[in-house]
Amino acid sequence: MTEQKVPQMKFGVAILPLIIMIIAMVISIVVLEQGPHIPLLIGTVAAGLVAWRSGYKWDHIEESMYKGIRLALPAVAIIMLVGLIIGAWIGGGIVATMIYYGLKVITPAFFLSAICIICTVVCLAIGSSWSTMATVGVAGMGIGLSMGIPAPMIAGAIISGAYFGDKISPLSDNTTLAAGLTETDLFEHIKNSLYTTVPAWLVAVVVYFFIGRQFAGSQMDSGSISQTMRVLEESFVISPWLLLVPAIVIGLVAKKVPALPALFVGVVLGFLCHVFVQGGNITDAVAALQSGFVIDTGNEMVDNLFNRGGLDSMMYTVSMTIVAMTFGGILEHAGMLQAIVDKILKLAKTAKGLITSTILTCFATNVTCSEQYISVVVPARMYANAYKEKGLHSKNLSRALGDGGTLTSVFVPWNTCGVFIFGTLGVHAFEYAPYAILNWITPVISIIFAITGFTIAKIATTKPGEDEISKAV
Repeated sequence: MTEQKVPQMKFGVAILPLIIMIIAMVISIVVLEQGPHIPLLIGTVAAGLVAWRSGYKWDHIEESMYKGIRLALPAVAIIMLVGLIIGAWIGGGIVATMIYYGLKVITPAFFLSAICIICTVVCLAIGSSWSTMATVGVAGMGIGLSMGIPAPMIAGAIISGAYFGDKISPLSDNTTLAAGLTETDLFEHIKNSLYTTVPAWLVAVVVYFFIGRQFAGSQMDSGSISQTMRVLEESFVISPWLLLVPAIVIGLVAKKVPALPALFVGVVLGFLCHVFVQGGNITDAVAALQSGFVIDTGNEMVDNLFNRGGLDSMMYTVSMTIVAMTFGGILEHAGMLQAIVDKILKLAKTAKGLITSTILTCFATNVTCSEQYISVVVPARMYANAYKEKGLHSKNLSRALGDGGTLTSVFVPWNTCGVFIFGTLGVHAFEYAPYAILNWITPVISIIFAITGFTIAKIATTKPGEDEISKAV
């Protein structure tokens, strides 16, 4: 894409497509109770018109959209594979087995805190929140729903645990991306991120413990749980050997096998289990991969839980991702994001203002560009020099990118993370948002630290010619 010499985008003009998109989104979701696709298309048209009126040629605008879509292609591939793996694992009895044994060993009172901790451990080991949610998370939803726990609470606990690992694990691409873009030592970045993430995680686990107490004792519907386990036994072959399938997939990711081949192995193993363990025919197994698993047990809760999955079920998510990225592509490559950030930098006169602005910019990028990686990449490029000029260590920037970008992506229904969670766990972002405690407490803690100066590392040059040293103030 050739660069054009065009007038610098003004803030008032640059923010116009965002205002139009947000207004359209509110009308569509709140008033009309429809999805976010059309508002994003309206925003894309508005962004294209603004770019054209500002002097950009159509070829540049079109290529900007394509560049945005290309950035989302890895996410689209994973989303489609997750649809396949859910269909295969339900048909293969793997999800039923995880739910069955989960109901045996986890009590309702401790379930929310337990599933958060389990997802934390798994994601720390494999470094992928999406893989964690697509495996342990799917089973956790089934277990929690069987216990009568509301779906938004379960999803929030799963997300909090998975994203703690995604933000802290050295195997996570988000962690390495934030460190690499800011030229920060990886383990220095992780150590500094613990200051904001660990307190938020502890708060989340404690809150889940107290919330879960309402489902204990007499409020626990043991009869319903027993009935669910009996239906599972009648409908599937339940065997602890089936637990090897998720163990193999998690092990592959932990060994740094890329997500796509690791998930594909899970699809194949689930397909084989459907045919050779559950006794299904090949036609039914293929249908489960394409359109999802179908079962009629007479138990409404079990039927609602297991009639899902398949490639077709992810097309809503895929289409939203593509539309969102066309909008984000124009915003970035037509200079609109740069104009907005330049305006913010004029207001951020101090170090605390700069860090706070970084976190808010990351969230705004999640809202406007609809992609978690962009919310890390774009602010990293835009704020790097500002941090140096104010004498702030680069690990302040890398931590702010994770706190404001990685964690807040789940709150945007049209962000790739929000649509992935909706497609995988079946809960809308607006429903689980209050219960994704780690994801919204961490940015708040980060802003408080920025204002107070606690754990904020500065760079001080002692004498000319000597190396720069950093210190926490």
